[in-house]
Order: sequence, then C-alpha cells, then structure tokens
Amino acid sequence: MIKIEKKELDIIMHLRRNGRESITNISRETKLPISTIYERLKKNKFRAIKKTVTLIDFAKLGFNCVVKVAMKVKKEDRSLLKDHLMTHPNLNNLYKINNGFDFLVECVFNHVKEVEEFLDTLDSRFNILEKKVYYVIEELVKENFLSDPIHRDIIYHEKKLF
Repeated sequence: MIKIEKKELDIIMHLRRNGRESITNISRETKLPISTIYERLKKNKFRAIKKTVTLIDFAKLGFNCVVKVAMKVKKEDRSLLKDHLMTHPNLNNLYKINNGFDFLVECVFNHVKEVEEFLDTLDSRFNILEKKVYYVIEELVKENFLSDPIHRDIIYHEKKLF
C-alpha cells in the first residue's frame, strides 16, 4: 500500500470528478501551484493512477443492454473461459470473485437476443456449473469513490463515517 499525501489526494479527487479538468482549474481550487500539480501528476502516474479512460453512455451509441453475469465454472475450464471472455468484443469488465462464483463479467450488447446468444455459446463451450444473470436497468452511480472531499476522511481515518 502506498501513502498518498493530502495534496495528491486533492488532485486525484478533482480528476475523479472530471478527468479532463485543466491543471489551471485544479490549481485554482486546491490553491496549489501549477508546477506542483504537474509534478504530482507525473509522480502519481506510476503510483496510484492505473489508467485514464472516458466513460461512455452506451445507450446513446445504440448499446441498450448491459448485463452482469456471475459464473461458477469447473476448475479445468476456468483458464479457458477467462481467455475467451478477455478477448470477447462485448466485454466491458471482468472480475475474479469469490462466495461460490469464479467470475463476474460485464458485457454490453445492442439487444437482449445477443445476450442470450452469448450465454448459450458459453454454456455450449464451457462447463459452467452455475450462473446468475443481472440486466442493468439504470446506472445510478459510476466511478464515485475518491471523488469527494468526504473520502479524504476515509483515507486518513480522521473520523468515522458510519
């Protein structure tokens, strides 16, 4: 675990709210010099920031079906299924999980029919012991953690939140 200074955390929180926010605006709001912010960003690229991405409204692009599937697979099929899922064009997120399941996969499709075809293909190719399918009706919050000053209290254990 790495230690994050409060100044770095403030910068990260601004970027979590708006990854395209200018260094000048961040400087103005945090009261840190632009050069300090630039150096901290450069330093953090190799520490806490894994990747910068654009969040997309898939429905606006015609992808109206987001599905999350928890799967339990026979041990000998886990690696093959993982490889298959990682290269699937509709994959958005893939997690190794516990509590009776091996994977949680999130995929994006145009229609429910495509989801059913995807699931049928998985069933025919791999020994899936159990699966639970969840269709996302509405995304309520996405990428919220460490985007608000209240999160500073969690990091530095300054007060109990609950």
